[in-house]
Amino acid sequence: MPGGDGAVGSVITELCQRWRRRCARYRPAGEVVDVSRYEVALHPRHAPLKAFVEEHHYAGTWPATRFAFGLHDRGGELVGAAAFSVPVRDAVLRPLPLGADAVELGRLVLLDVVPGNAESFFVARCIDALRREGLAGAVSFADPHPRTSVTGEVVKPGHLGVIYTALSAVYLGPARPHTLLLLPDGRSFNRRALAKIRRRERGWRYAVEQLVTAGAGEPWPNLDAWVEHVLATVIRREPHPGCLKYALPFDAHTRRALPASKPYPRVAVPVCAAVTARCA
Repeated sequence: MPGGDGAVGSVITELCQRWRRRCARYRPAGEVVDVSRYEVALHPRHAPLKAFVEEHHYAGTWPATRFAFGLHDRGGELVGAAAFSVPVRDAVLRPLPLGADAVELGRLVLLDVVPGNAESFFVARCIDALRREGLAGAVSFADPHPRTSVTGEVVKPGHLGVIYTALSAVYLGPARPHTLLLLPDGRSFNRRALAKIRRRERGWRYAVEQLVTAGAGEPWPNLDAWVEHVLATVIRREPHPGCLKYALPFDAHTRRALPASKPYPRVAVPVCAAVTARCA
């Protein structure tokens, strides 16, 4: 909600996070969702969900997706999306069993009209469908590190992945610390995308469009020199403590192959994050 000066307010991050047009919003954690009002559908065509995620999720990007699911209300309107994607490296899927068919939950976004606690219902239905497709499990990451724009505006408060507690996921602990590459609006720019540009690999034009939209200007004939210019003038570097990693086994055999879950991370006291009036 907006603060007293109309510029900044606070929200407790233990609430259920929602999104609308890349702004974080929240629903009370105690809400009970009427699951009869919603339908979960596998979308063989990813285009509608891709557009939805690009419009509403703070990252504004769509990963290399294998399976895409939509959450629809009674009127058929799309109110949520989940993208189960191909990770950048196969090692990301460890410690899921070697050779098992697995994916990463790369995007999950629900609009603010969806009541609290709907995430676990939505993802559980996705897991049921993926199990029928023969998949063994998934990994997912919760990012506790907030994102700010170049002007200091909080565009994404950190979160701990409480949804995975509800799904009895295996908490594996934090991933290794790394350095973020941040665009001026606070979105993270993937290092893999930079490599695609330099090598002219599939998807490099999309990565260039992201940078141009972020204010990098049109690319130069010497694309490598342009990338170095963008790194020096547009992209910020920021240390990151490491995302919190979870494994979601889809069957008993896969669960037995995983290590014991570490204690779930919890907020000892209410933690508030600034939210600008732009998102009010």
